[in-house]
Amino acid sequence: MSSTSSTPPWDVHRLPRADGSVFLVTGGNAGIGYFVAEQLSTTGATVVLGSRNPAKADVATASIRSRVPGARVRVVRLDLADLSSLRTAVESLGVEHLDAVVHNAGAALDAPPRRETGDGHELMFGTNHLGHFALTHWLMPLLSAAPAARVVTMGSFAAKSERLDLDDLQSRNDYRPKRTYGRSKLAQMHFGLELDRRLRAVESTVASVVVHPGGALDSLTPSRPPVHVRTAGARLCGAPAALLVQGKHAGAWPAVRAVLDPAVRGGELWGPHVLGLRGRPRRERAWNHLADASVAARLWDASRDLTGVDLGIAS
Repeated sequence: MSSTSSTPPWDVHRLPRADGSVFLVTGGNAGIGYFVAEQLSTTGATVVLGSRNPAKADVATASIRSRVPGARVRVVRLDLADLSSLRTAVESLGVEHLDAVVHNAGAALDAPPRRETGDGHELMFGTNHLGHFALTHWLMPLLSAAPAARVVTMGSFAAKSERLDLDDLQSRNDYRPKRTYGRSKLAQMHFGLELDRRLRAVESTVASVVVHPGGALDSLTPSRPPVHVRTAGARLCGAPAALLVQGKHAGAWPAVRAVLDPAVRGGELWGPHVLGLRGRPRRERAWNHLADASVAARLWDASRDLTGVDLGIAS
């Protein structure tokens, strides 16, 4: 009799059923978030697209429904740059439990000048990290009401070469768009790991997992008109890059696995298996600088003070 495991290998194209589950994807109307939502919708779960632009989210919803017959997908207005709006956004979900949230939405600026949210926070740090930190606070009752909920935080390979400046989290003294973006994603990743440490300390049923998409390019992403249209020229120009990186549909795979696979555990880091840049999702060893719990704890305290919300989970 064979001793091989009865659990089949993870297949990104044949996802397990998740009927009755409810998943929220922030920034689900475009980019990687769209493909996370599209792939999760094939499982029979209800997928909620959180977006600050309801019109674009409606277009994304129509695209998903055209590709996934019977998809249970809907929209909630969600602006992570407006902290005061998040409680109302969560209340508008109208659900009794939430099985997973994918913290995917984010702002990226390619050029100066430095911009701020309405709350006075640097835009990328305020949206990418502080917005998700505060959103988690308001979502926690719904997550705790599910049997085994997941908080999945979408980091970035750009964060691997960055380090946080805890004395300049808002990039007031040293603002460079690419660096500030990378640091905002690093802050998200630190938060995701620290959140799981605190959840484990109180024996919560909620788990927090950190993922990253590797290298995900528009030119390698299949068309989903009108959400995304890849031209023939873009396809040809992007072909050589496919040896090292991938499209955004594949960049979604680690997050989708972190939501659905019961073998994934809280506190883990998942990304593409080929040099961390492309391919099927696998568990990675946590990057050395992400393992510094003292940095994560200080960031947590600063985030609590800057947002005015306390997740109520002691260190």
